[in-house]
Amino acid sequence: MKEQDCLLLVIIHEEQNITKAANRLFMSQPALTYRLQQIEQEYDIKVLKREGNKMRFTPEGDYLVEFSKNMLLEISKMKDYMSLIKNNTQGRLRIGVSSNFALYSLPPIIKKFLELTPKVQVKINSGWSSEIVQLLKENVIQIGIVTGNYDWYEDKILLHEDPISIISNRPIQLKELPSTPMISYQPNNLIRKTQKPSNPLSKLIENWWQENFTSPPMISMEIDKVETCKEMVANNLGYAIIPKSALTSHDSFYTYDLRAENDELIIRKTWLMYRESSLELSPVKSFVEHMKKALL
Repeated sequence: MKEQDCLLLVIIHEEQNITKAANRLFMSQPALTYRLQQIEQEYDIKVLKREGNKMRFTPEGDYLVEFSKNMLLEISKMKDYMSLIKNNTQGRLRIGVSSNFALYSLPPIIKKFLELTPKVQVKINSGWSSEIVQLLKENVIQIGIVTGNYDWYEDKILLHEDPISIISNRPIQLKELPSTPMISYQPNNLIRKTQKPSNPLSKLIENWWQENFTSPPMISMEIDKVETCKEMVANNLGYAIIPKSALTSHDSFYTYDLRAENDELIIRKTWLMYRESSLELSPVKSFVEHMKKALL
C-alpha cells in the first residue's frame, strides 16, 4: 500500500468525516472518495459503511487503518535513518509537547536549536501530557515534553518546576474565596468521556482546596483554554487557579502561589522524556544535549 493511501485511511479514521478528511489532505471530496473506492476495489472489500447519517468503518477497514498506522510509523523511521546515513548534520526530529509548554516556553527553545542545526526538520505535536506520553510509548514521537508524573521507565530530564497560582484582578483574600466566583480552568473538559485523560492539575487544586476550606468553590464557569481563562479574570468575572508558567510579563494580575500544609509550594514538574536508543539519531541527540545546556 502506498504511503499516501495509508495517510488517507488514518486521517479519515481520525476525522470520521469525508469532508474534514479531504480538507486535511488538501484534496477535493470527490478525489478522496474516488481514491477510497480504488482501495476498496484493489482489496475487494468495503472500508466504510453508512448507518443513517453516520459513517462507520467495517472490520476490514479497521484492520487497514491499523496496518496503515504501523506502515506510516515504519516509513517515518526509515526516513529518519536515511537522513542519518546521508548526513549526520541533518534529519527529522519528532517532538510531542504539552500544550502550555508549547505555547509559553517552546518557541525560543526551537528557535535557538534551529539556529544551531539549520538542516534539521522538526515536527511538533502538542496536546495533553497524557496523550504525549502515549505517543512516545507508541514511537510516534522521539521526544516528549510533559507536565506531571507519568509512568516512563526510560530516560528523562527534569526541565522545570511550575507553581500553581491564584490569579485575580483584585487583591486576594483567601478567606473570601469560597464566596467569590471561580473561573475553573479545566483543560480536559471538552473531550468525550470515554477518552477523557486524567487531569493531575485539577486533582492538585482539589486537594489544596479541601485542606483549606470546608465548603466547595463557587464555580461560575469552566474553561478549557488558559488564555481564555485569563481574559475572563482580566474582565473581573472572578478568580482562577492556573499554572504560573501561563503568566507573562504583560499580565498584571494579583497572584498567590498555592502552598501545602507544610508551607511548601505546590508544584508541577515538567519532564523531557526519550529512549536511550533514540540517541543514535543525531537530531535527537542534538536536541537532548541542547536542552541539557539550557538548564545550566
